[in-house]
Amino acid sequence: MEKLHIKDMAEEQKPCEKAISEGMERLSDAELLALILRCGTSEMNVIQLSQYILNSHPVYKGLAGLNYLSLPELMKISGIGKVKACQIMAIAEVSRRMSMETFKSTLVFNSPQSIADYFMESLRYLTKERIYALFLNASNALIRKELLTEGTVNRSLISPREIFVEALRYDAVSLVLIHNHPSGNPKPSRADISISANIKEIGNMLGIPLLDHIILGDKCYVSLVERGLL
Repeated sequence: MEKLHIKDMAEEQKPCEKAISEGMERLSDAELLALILRCGTSEMNVIQLSQYILNSHPVYKGLAGLNYLSLPELMKISGIGKVKACQIMAIAEVSRRMSMETFKSTLVFNSPQSIADYFMESLRYLTKERIYALFLNASNALIRKELLTEGTVNRSLISPREIFVEALRYDAVSLVLIHNHPSGNPKPSRADISISANIKEIGNMLGIPLLDHIILGDKCYVSLVERGLL
């Protein structure tokens, strides 16, 4: 069977014409991606290529899968070169940033739910643990978000000394720790609880208290303060 080219499709079935006549919300995920990629390959039209990309991750399918595909993985797909791979990754990054902007106006740093909502989209897709310190001023407003360390899939190293060197550097009055669990399960480990207690003790002595340690999973979180663990 010969490949059906986009130009040979009925006008109302072409992604661009369909978007104009019916609205973007009427387009499928593959059709939306096709509008970005614009052209397919000699074997697949752009919609078929988009469908293939959306199902190329072994675990995560659909638009969510775009968050888990790396540049080299995308470039292994026939018809996806460096430019198209970057376009696809840009879509995922724009989506994460738009999500963070949505929650920005409601962000309150004494509310674990608010903090978790704000950072969820940027951290939940990571395949390695990242631990951030959020340095706050006297009004509990964010001064700076600092990446403390990036670990392997199940282990991350953190130095209390480095945290408070940075806290003093930015004249922070208090801080919050936040990190992700790539497994998707935010249950705190013994190490999470132990290091948090150590940082809290040091912070109290320095007058820069640790307000909370929030662990992010997949669409869920654990606050050590809410659990009575800090």
